[in-house]
Amino acid sequence: MTEIMAKEGFFRSLFKASETETAAEALAQLGRVVPDASRCVQCGVCGYNCPVGIQVRDYAHRGLPVDDPTCITCGNCINVCPRGTLRWETQAHSLIVNQFVLENIGAGD
Repeated sequence: MTEIMAKEGFFRSLFKASETETAAEALAQLGRVVPDASRCVQCGVCGYNCPVGIQVRDYAHRGLPVDDPTCITCGNCINVCPRGTLRWETQAHSLIVNQFVLENIGAGD
């Protein structure tokens, strides 16, 4: 069991994809790290503390979700960010935000 967790990451070992579910779909349900680029000061603390060496700062600076396949979804980058730039976003959260935006844009017309 420990060997599996070391290879796949703790959360991935808990939430294994079913035979019909792709790895990308399983990770989308689990969530991903999403930055607020306006808060990022490029300090690099997030990437420095990443156990697999992902340059999270590069994603944060551009405002892009961390979609690196080596991400083990540990959330360490979120915990160490001194500016609160990074947050965890699940698929359900994305759907709710998108619906909110659509409703408010439609209401403003």
